[in-house]
Amino acid sequence: MTSDPKTFLHRYLKVAREAFLWKLDGLSEYDVRRPLTPTGTNLLGLAKHMAGVEAGYFGDCLGRPFPEKLPFDVEADPNSDMFATADESREDVLGLFARATAFADTSIEELPLDAPGVVPWWPEERKYVTLQLLLVHEIAEVNRHAGHADILREGLDGMAGLRAGNSNLPQQDWQAHWDRVELEARRASGQA
Repeated sequence: MTSDPKTFLHRYLKVAREAFLWKLDGLSEYDVRRPLTPTGTNLLGLAKHMAGVEAGYFGDCLGRPFPEKLPFDVEADPNSDMFATADESREDVLGLFARATAFADTSIEELPLDAPGVVPWWPEERKYVTLQLLLVHEIAEVNRHAGHADILREGLDGMAGLRAGNSNLPQQDWQAHWDRVELEARRASGQA
């Protein structure tokens, strides 16, 4: 285990990305794209959004613009980064994700933790940042979306946990557990 804070933070970001990407493995084109919540959250859209976030925070915010035009315009359509169009293949979106994270990794590796940056869409009192703050913010952001993806994937086919081969969940009769939780909810609310 390293005691270097940047290496430690970067490792946590990479692990969160891997956990997220696993949630897309093996799904049909429809399932990876379809809206799974009332707000339209979908797995491939989360990947597209996260690519843009990585390119922005570790690119423009640090004075290192991402070298390609992103395939969406959130100024014109605020949700355009949250879904893949029929013309965008899974390979297109995941390729963008890979390029954006590789670009972000280069910024993280080349800059010191105290490298200054500016997040123009944050409030004035918080918009002046460092690479370290951006790393912490992005670790939280990616883990948040990995959690979304975990719930979406579990709803699709029951796959849950941290990653393939390491579910980090106890092996048990999930229906019996669900029934127990439901009973306790009913009892607490006076319905049982």
